[in-house]
Parts: sequence; structure tokens; C-alpha cells
Amino acid sequence: MTKEEFKLTPWEVSGDIDYNKIIKEFGVSVINSKILSKLKNAPPVIKRGLYFTHRDFDLWLEDALSGKKVSIVSGRGPSERMHIGHLVPYLAAKYLQEEFNCPLYIPISDDEKFYVKKDLSFENVEKYAEDNILDLIALGFKQSKTFIHRDFQYTKIYKYAAQIAKKITFSTAKAVFGFNNDNNIGWVFYPAMQSAHIYLPQFEGGAHRTIVPIAIDQDPYMRILRDVADKFNFIKPGAIHAKFFPGLSGDPKMSSSLNNTIWLTDTPEDVERKIKKYAFSGGKETLEEHRKKGGNPDIDVSFLHLKYLFEPDDKKLSNIYNDYKSGKMLTSELKEITIEKINKFLKEHQRKRELARKQTDKFIYKE
Repeated sequence: MTKEEFKLTPWEVSGDIDYNKIIKEFGVSVINSKILSKLKNAPPVIKRGLYFTHRDFDLWLEDALSGKKVSIVSGRGPSERMHIGHLVPYLAAKYLQEEFNCPLYIPISDDEKFYVKKDLSFENVEKYAEDNILDLIALGFKQSKTFIHRDFQYTKIYKYAAQIAKKITFSTAKAVFGFNNDNNIGWVFYPAMQSAHIYLPQFEGGAHRTIVPIAIDQDPYMRILRDVADKFNFIKPGAIHAKFFPGLSGDPKMSSSLNNTIWLTDTPEDVERKIKKYAFSGGKETLEEHRKKGGNPDIDVSFLHLKYLFEPDDKKLSNIYNDYKSGKMLTSELKEITIEKINKFLKEHQRKRELARKQTDKFIYKE
């Protein structure tokens, strides 16, 4: 499959992703050095370029830095357990919440996953929602400023979705999302629900700027919902877009495939086995060739895990990069570093996850 043949929708990602082409087609702006200079102590997902484009993030930052009211929305679709790739938007959201002391809304779109996933039962989507919420709370968001709500429980969201749905024609939704006669009507209505999620802070707190950390494949939702802002005297929500976090096997996006994913509930033995057996390597085929020519850290999945998630120290990361590229560091050594870092994170996360069982009610946004 060539770069011209990649497929990108909110529900399917395949092929060789051409991010430069996406920037042009979507009409998004690059997160440049001017924006980054305003973000002190930014996490690796932001400072090292995983978040690469935006819509109105500069305007959101301007308001945040001047003390004006701002908010964050970062949703979760509970169709499975959470894996480390799912951390990306929440690490960005956590940083922004802490840096600017602003509220964070986390909608749990159990309805969307129920509509879209043919084999996902109502009972299972409910179980996944409860499970995912534990992982979210374990990340350490500010309890007093974090509001989690599930569509199947926080039914007030429907009141807002209905008002938005009346402003969006089916032809517009079809043009953006490519709906066809095989899509059930719940699926077709969901963009109105997604829009209600993102406008919830303004419906309840008045007009102000909201930022939404998302993967670039979710931008169609932003395009359709931004068009109705004026009809409610709201400010168009902004977004920061992430590139896809790679799967272990080197696929462009980490998915739920057993051998392509490290779950947040994996044991140390699971992590070691998966990294050693499945993590795509940028090393050479033989030890002699690797020592002589060096590896390619830019395509090595173990290194990318360190770069974007698990090694915050720039100097340490640079040393690993140079040692691997020169051939001084072997693939096996790089994998050992990554295994240790991931397991250290998961040990603490899983401890906090158990504590979250007694904290859930404090985070749930109630009608």
C-alpha cells in the first residue's frame, strides 16, 4: 500500500499515513516553536512532536495565560480495556489542567462504541466503561476540577445533543463522515452527541475557549461541530492533534490486537514477553552489521515508547538515541531499558488503579 492509499476515518486507520498530506487536506495548523515556547515543562507527548497540529490552540493559550476562563475536553470510547497508546490524550490533558488550573471534562461515549462495534454487547460496553474510568482516575487528575460522565447515565447530555442535532443537516454529516445505508441510525446521530460533549463546558458555564486533545483521525468531529458555534453564541472549540502511537509490530496505530498492544493491566512478565518478541526493531540483522552501521531509532518501537511516554529526561533520551544509532547499544539492550521503564510505570499505575475503586463517585459528573 502506497502513501496515496492510506485510509483515515474516525473509525478506521490503515496504510502508510502521510501527515503532510493530512495537514493540507484537513486545513490544520502546525504546532510551532512559538506555541511550544509558551508551554513550560511540557510532557514528552507535546514537546517531542507527537502532538503536531492544532485548531485555535494559540488562541486557547492566549486566554489561559491571561487568566481568562478556559476548559479541556478529552473523551474515551469504552470498547475494550485501555492500553498504553490510549494514554496520549490524557497525558496532554493532565499537563494542561495542572499548568493552567482549569476544568477537565471526560465524556465516556459508551453509546458510540455500542453503535459502531457490531460484536460489542450493551452489557460489555458498560463493563468496559467502568473499567476504563478506573484507569483514568489512576492518572491523577485534580478531583475538584475533573468531571467524568457516561452517555448512558448522564442523560442530560441528550438535551444538548438534540439542540445541536437540529442545526446539522444529514447531507453535511454524510459529506464529512461518509455515512451509508448500512450504518444504523444511532451511529448517524452520534456526531450530535460528540458535539454536545465538547460544548458541554459552554452550555453549562457560558462562552469560553475549550481545547480538545485528540488523534488526528478524530478531526472530522471538530470540523462539523465548529460550524454550529455561532448558532449558540459559543466560541469555536479548539483541538490539538496527535500522530498515531505505533503498535508493537510497527503498525501505524496501536490497536487491540493481542500481540500489538501493552494493556495497562499487563504483568511485568507480559510486558517483557511482548517487547522482546513483538516490538519492531530498527536494528540490523546481524550483531556485526549493527555494531558497524548502527540502528535506526526513528523507526524502532522500543525507542519510540521511550521518546513519547517513558523517558522524560532529554539528555538521557539523546544518549540512548546516539548510542543506538552508532551501534554502541544493541536492540536487546534498548528493549531491556524500555521494559524496565514500562513496568515501573505500570506498577505505580496499577496501584493507583486499585485505589481508584473507592474514589470513582467523587469524579462522576452528576445531573
